[in-house]
Amino acid sequence: MTFDTGNTGFMLVATSLVMLMTPGLAFFYGGLVGRKNVLAIMIQSFVSMGWTSVLWFICGYSLCFSGDVGGVIGNLDLAFMHGVTPDQVFSPTNNIPLFVFIAYQMMFAIITPALITGAFANRVRFVPYMLFLTVWLLFVYFPMVHMIWGGGMLQKWGVLDFAGGIVVHAIAGMAALASVFYVGKRRVAEKGPHSIPLVALGTGLLWFGWYGFNAGSELRVDGVTALAFLNTDTAASFAAITWLIMAWIFERKPKFLGLLTGSIAGLATITPAAGYVTVQMSVVIGIVAGIVCYGAITLKNKLEWDDALDVWGVHGVGGTLGILMLGLFATTAVNEAGANGLFHGNPGFFVKQLVAAVGASVYAFLFSYLALAGINKIAPVRVTEADETQGLDTSLHGEEAYTA
Repeated sequence: MTFDTGNTGFMLVATSLVMLMTPGLAFFYGGLVGRKNVLAIMIQSFVSMGWTSVLWFICGYSLCFSGDVGGVIGNLDLAFMHGVTPDQVFSPTNNIPLFVFIAYQMMFAIITPALITGAFANRVRFVPYMLFLTVWLLFVYFPMVHMIWGGGMLQKWGVLDFAGGIVVHAIAGMAALASVFYVGKRRVAEKGPHSIPLVALGTGLLWFGWYGFNAGSELRVDGVTALAFLNTDTAASFAAITWLIMAWIFERKPKFLGLLTGSIAGLATITPAAGYVTVQMSVVIGIVAGIVCYGAITLKNKLEWDDALDVWGVHGVGGTLGILMLGLFATTAVNEAGANGLFHGNPGFFVKQLVAAVGASVYAFLFSYLALAGINKIAPVRVTEADETQGLDTSLHGEEAYTA
């Protein structure tokens, strides 16, 4: 079969954009921590690019998209890319090479566990992190991809998630919250972000890459691709301005960091709905994301949860909120492959979205907490107070981000 060169070229670009998001996340997180912990947080993102790709080749892709075992996980028929050839087509509806789809989905697998790392910044040793990265992918991410995108039980039930509200943001956010509760608070207080310009750079890379993340999830070029692209920017922009206004009201000043954080909250929230709702509803989703996620972080601060870089409030709450908003606002008028939500006469679809979001979140939280407890019996998860005081760049990695 002849490949569609237009769709193939677009998906290669989209794949590259999603790949760029992980370095963007590293810069985003790196700017938020203190000067002594920049490299320690950044390496956790960059190492995922390497190690997750290894796991994806060995078994990840196969467990996500090959066969079906109980509706929960795939099989190992395509482990080590066995039997996959360059001339294989992914789907007759878009005619892109299967290799392109494999690479595109690999980029999602890379960034999802990296999101979690912002929650336990400055507190976790490197070897336990690598163990956690491995088991979390095997027992949380891969099954969730299969259940929602790989022909598993939730997809068959009718749950929709355009680009990863559950698959990426909700489960990563809840894993982050579990890690906060298990690891505990930082012993050494930081003054705050050491480089907001670095955060801005990371935000720009993430926002830019998100077009590939959301628009690319249509897996071809058509009207839904354009809709997802525009919805992504619209929701992010409205969320950013809403957050800025919220900060201006409650903190008395228009905070640049708030503007940046708000945009990420909007991007996370629109992700599951990007290809299923109208542009007008993306405005509503963006505004609600700015308000609700700002409120979640305010609540977190009052409860003194030490989610260092607000992973739960932005990604966990944002991703879950997006799934629920999809249940409200989805319409087949813009995407026949989607569904009608509650506001379009289909309350059953909203219930499915709610059940899936809650179930996935609870599972991700419980597994992540228990996984950290189990890993701690093999290798202590938390760094010593001396290491934390010295800074993890030097104590764990023997390097410094800034020598002067």
